[in-house]
Amino acid sequence: MLLRVVTNDFCIPDFQRFSAVIEELFHSCKENSGGNLACYIPELTRVDPNMWGLSVCTVDGQRLSIGDSTAHFTIQSSSKPLTYAMALTELGPEVVHQYVGYEPSGVAFNKIGLNPKNRPHNPLVNSGALAICSILQPHLSPSDRFKYVENTFRQMAGGQTLGFNNAVFLSERATADRNFAIAYYMKENRCFPENINLHELLDFYLQICSIEADCEAVSVMAATLANGGVNPLTGSRLLDPAASRDTLSVMHSCGMYDYSGQFAFKVGLPSKSGVSGVIMVVVPDLMGLALFSPLIDHHGNSVRGVQFCQELVHRFIFHHYESHLHTDKKEDPRRLHEAHRTDTIASLLFAAEANDLATLR
Repeated sequence: MLLRVVTNDFCIPDFQRFSAVIEELFHSCKENSGGNLACYIPELTRVDPNMWGLSVCTVDGQRLSIGDSTAHFTIQSSSKPLTYAMALTELGPEVVHQYVGYEPSGVAFNKIGLNPKNRPHNPLVNSGALAICSILQPHLSPSDRFKYVENTFRQMAGGQTLGFNNAVFLSERATADRNFAIAYYMKENRCFPENINLHELLDFYLQICSIEADCEAVSVMAATLANGGVNPLTGSRLLDPAASRDTLSVMHSCGMYDYSGQFAFKVGLPSKSGVSGVIMVVVPDLMGLALFSPLIDHHGNSVRGVQFCQELVHRFIFHHYESHLHTDKKEDPRRLHEAHRTDTIASLLFAAEANDLATLR
């Protein structure tokens, strides 16, 4: 690590410059007051609609937080790629994809329906997430299953504290008629393992959605996916590399509800939103971002968060299909001009020789 500091060998060499641009985009999006609070979960209508926070964590562990980055929110559907990645790591894709597909549905996330093989279309819609929950450690008691997921999420967040919002859980359970209908329809079509307890399954699913985090924690979770399943802060491998890859593939095509196709076209980054106003964004091999603003559009995506993502790829060469060689009008924060890099190294070496601690810092 010391050598990387001395040589400035980080994935974003000029992090100060990068941070300044991110802050500029953040304040630009703050002016957007469009959208509404999620109304179908009563407890979510009680949050402050003006909150707006952002956190960045690179695969090197570089950190940036702006605004309401420590405000707690329930992670809702941003949990779905994480549980999918856990299932892939534990069971392998052959087993997991007996229960769920990996293609966009083109319809609302809470639609009652299956693909032609009688499976949920993907793990990021409600039916798919229920299927994943049904195969995650089914031999454990309900309390131990939840504790297992919560502990894994905490490890993905680098050990940062997570909470649980019981009021949101009870509010969701009291209004879960559509999810119960989806679950019974799936049971009728043999989408679950034998002897499934639907009430325990729904509670497990809603409990995961009711886990509380902040932008700082979610950005580290996203960075773990960006880093091939290795937590950038602890160095612990938590997910299989292929599981991370497959999860990012599904996030890219299915992660933004029925706006996913347009988002993939305009932004081109694996992302997952939740109706609490969170968006988890991954720039593979570079960083994870967490955006939080509770005002959402009719798709269920944070209005400010979507705008920020669009402005981000307008400013930086981050779109998945953008040429790094022939795009001159955008910045690539991964690159540092060689002359500046050489000057930096020389200055640090001279400072080390002169025992100039102020410069080294």
